[in-house]
Amino acid sequence: MSLILGGTLGLGLLLMVSPVMWPARAERASTRGLTDRLRDELAMAGLASVPPAVVAVVSITLALVGGAIAQAIFQIPVLTAIGAVLGGTVVPLLVRSRASRRRAANRAVWPDVVDHLVASVRAGMSLPDSVGALGGLGPAATRAAFAEFDADYRRTGNFSLCLDRLKATLADPIADRIIETLRMARDVGGSDVTAVLRGLAGYLREDAALRAEVIARQSWIRNAARLGVAAPWLLLLVLASRHETLVAYDSPAGTVLIVTGVGVTLVAYRAMVALGRLPEERRWFR
Repeated sequence: MSLILGGTLGLGLLLMVSPVMWPARAERASTRGLTDRLRDELAMAGLASVPPAVVAVVSITLALVGGAIAQAIFQIPVLTAIGAVLGGTVVPLLVRSRASRRRAANRAVWPDVVDHLVASVRAGMSLPDSVGALGGLGPAATRAAFAEFDADYRRTGNFSLCLDRLKATLADPIADRIIETLRMARDVGGSDVTAVLRGLAGYLREDAALRAEVIARQSWIRNAARLGVAAPWLLLLVLASRHETLVAYDSPAGTVLIVTGVGVTLVAYRAMVALGRLPEERRWFR
């Protein structure tokens, strides 16, 4: 009876914290497909030419390799399953990590992009020429994408279509806002486009400075939490060098202990990430 009550209490606590740990996953899954999100991550990571199917094939291959290595070393079914899961998540985690780093680096670049646009427009250049000039005059991190836009526009002459392709190449919510502002200025006209862009540049600089300060203060806490999550599993690897330890874990009680440890680790890590998460802008214009 006490086991049932304890399990019910644990389930209730998990349901209470689930909106914080998984705030918008269901909404994102319903509004955007997994393939679209993976394609955006690849584009943001600089791997836009890699098809999502290749990522899936590589992940499955690494899952098989990870499971085979775990089986060869431990010969415990539950650890074999964990090794397969870890192997299958290596590529998606690397892609997401690279995309996050590039997104953070580009956050400091976009105000300079807007400043270049404002200077070009005030100098009398047309909007297509101002955007295309960023391929040679803009920040180095975005020159390739804007150079591709310039070549595309010179080939087709369709400003709206080229902006759509530029958005797909950049795959960044801040770039979406800048591009949609330029599209509206092109379609509607008006003399306030430079004022709007200057206001946007100021907001982006303030947001980037605030995020950098918060991340710097949180970095040591996050690193300590990651070390705390990894320490028990490193200890398990050390203990697994003894044959009697493997025999103990290769039992129903050992399996329950490992599965429970995995669950606690995942919940603790997700809680740590949720508590330290900063709100990220989402791509509203697609």
